[in-house]
Amino acid sequence: MKLQVQGTEIFASTGGRAFDPSGDVILFIHGSGQNHLGFMLQHRFLANRGWQAITPDFPGHGQSDGAPLASIEAMADWLAEFMEAAGIEKAHIAGHSQGALVALELAARFPRKVRSATFIASALAIPVNDYLLGLAENKEPKAIKAMMDWGHGATGHVHDHTMPGASHMIMGGQLMASNRPGALFADLNACNEYRGGAEAAAQITCPTLCILSGEDKMTPIKAGRKLHEALGGMLSEIPHSGHMSITEQPWEVTQPLRRFLETQRTAA
Repeated sequence: MKLQVQGTEIFASTGGRAFDPSGDVILFIHGSGQNHLGFMLQHRFLANRGWQAITPDFPGHGQSDGAPLASIEAMADWLAEFMEAAGIEKAHIAGHSQGALVALELAARFPRKVRSATFIASALAIPVNDYLLGLAENKEPKAIKAMMDWGHGATGHVHDHTMPGASHMIMGGQLMASNRPGALFADLNACNEYRGGAEAAAQITCPTLCILSGEDKMTPIKAGRKLHEALGGMLSEIPHSGHMSITEQPWEVTQPLRRFLETQRTAA
């Protein structure tokens, strides 16, 4: 569906189903250089099991108009406005990588809007090296190629996948190339400059789940464990996945996410 947020036309995937904002809403938050397609498998799985799943494209990403947002804090504030525009009073949220940093800020700044929060392949901070930032700013196709390489684990590099015929590395590269030029650099720069993770984690009171990856080169698992230590809550680790776990090992991400969400739905 499309709607207006801050005067800009925004696309949000509902998995091809009618969306009821008064139901059990799960809001997915995509990562750097990504869009709604990154969460496609988790989104469809839950949308077909009674959840009101919704994944917006940030401005300048996917099918959304506008310029990319410049900071993690601005993305959190934008998501709060998106929820109001979509009629969502309160939601379970799940973010991947940069999206998890945004989830930290959203849950800390707007606790009344968040029922639970899931953090996938993330940490309290995601510093980005100067080489990758330079590529993203000046040679974006090479930056995308580097991220597809560093972002996947061993099984990713042999294109092994639980969905026959699918290559998540090729899909990931095409997905990132479909965004507005400059979106990847804006995202990576926002991650690199974000310093508020520890402070935000200390303010979060809703139930949380961290899903970490053992072969993650972009947010190493030891950094993810520090995020979990700061939050408490539940923890699930996927030893054989790289950073792009939502596409590389989608079922191993979906299983603990579903169990966690069903527990929270029952509790609600």
